[in-house]
Amino acid sequence: MANILIIEDDEVFSELLAMYLEDRNHDPQSARTLDQARKLLKLNIPDLILLDQQLPDGFGIDILKEIVEQSPHPPVIMITGVSDNTLAIQAMGLGAHDFIRKPMDEFELDTTLSNALKSHRLSRQVTAVTNSEEYQIDVGQIIGRSSSILGICKTIGSVASSNAPVLITGESGTGKEVVARALHHHSGRKGLFLAINCSALAENLLESELFGHEKGSFTGAVAYKEGKFEQTVDGTLFLDELGEMPAALQAKLLRVLQEGSFERVGGTQTQHSNARILAATNRDIKAMVGSGQFREDLFYRLNVIHIHLPPLRERMDDLPMLTEHLLTKINNKQHTAVKHLAENAWHLMKAYQWPGNIRELENTLTRAAVLARTNTITADLLALPDKPENMDPEIEEEASSKPRLISLDELEKEHIQEILLHTRWHKGKACEILGTSRPALDRKIAKYGLDS
Repeated sequence: MANILIIEDDEVFSELLAMYLEDRNHDPQSARTLDQARKLLKLNIPDLILLDQQLPDGFGIDILKEIVEQSPHPPVIMITGVSDNTLAIQAMGLGAHDFIRKPMDEFELDTTLSNALKSHRLSRQVTAVTNSEEYQIDVGQIIGRSSSILGICKTIGSVASSNAPVLITGESGTGKEVVARALHHHSGRKGLFLAINCSALAENLLESELFGHEKGSFTGAVAYKEGKFEQTVDGTLFLDELGEMPAALQAKLLRVLQEGSFERVGGTQTQHSNARILAATNRDIKAMVGSGQFREDLFYRLNVIHIHLPPLRERMDDLPMLTEHLLTKINNKQHTAVKHLAENAWHLMKAYQWPGNIRELENTLTRAAVLARTNTITADLLALPDKPENMDPEIEEEASSKPRLISLDELEKEHIQEILLHTRWHKGKACEILGTSRPALDRKIAKYGLDS
């Protein structure tokens, strides 16, 4: 049995959580506000805390910082309907044990509670060191409510403050550099974030860019030059397209990872670097190790933390949110004013597989927005195949029908309606697919008149 504090202002949800915990022989206490929670925490330190973000007198993230500053402190699980991915990164970075979005199923909550209580029992004799610095960096480009995106954000929050190398994998256009920048922004490092594409330069130039060179070390080296490793003091070096790095440079990179030292091209004096290394590739590095194209020892040095980004076709539930975000970005950057999608354009987008992922989506929307002569994107402006492979016949018929102008609100309405019909109006399942809370779904249903 564990003493569990529920900090949640929704009375109905709080009571349901308390009943759920009592059924599992736990002893729950409830607080509706931050003030009530602080008073209860002064009287008794629970074994675990379930924490909401939006409370009448403040935000859960504020009391999370207060809790983790204590040593020892109970594990905190944030349970919130807020869909902001930055919150998940912040919570994990500040020391939350886990982050769950409403609605959650019993299996997910059971597993999370069990892991948290087990971890608490094992760590009672250990002093926890946490970073309570508030993060102000906006990493809003990590867009999506899917479970895979939430998992990535939780990992970023958990590992950002460490010095461990991170290997980021995924197809081209999935946003690997966005993740690398988020890791740097949430790391607390004061130095620069520098990126270099390992496939964009010839071997000798790449070596010079990474490690620097001495004057006269090769034709054209008219002066001494610092490389990226020297420039990223207390910073982060992002190696994109790692799989294209030549074998000779792989050996020098391994030495930096192992010893933090290297020599400039043509130099004899040992230089030192404390740069944190992040690497990304769209290639199968394990297969390259097996074929001898990539050093096995370097792979294991870089693969301390692994983050894999799913292709867009595997997270199509995020397409409406991504489209809205990208159109806002495009309008600001290109001075366009696109506010609508024709219905046939939307159906084509849903049916398309997006082999170029988010990069292709952004390029497609940019082209369409620039060419649009009205505030509406129609199917012909997208320049997508009229009949994508494996296109559903119903979608094909809808996509080929006469265009109907549709606003982004209408797009959201139809998406919610489609999910509700798919789940036969099972709101719990609909919330899970949509990545939203039951109250938020009810508000959308009322807003769009779907219940009628």
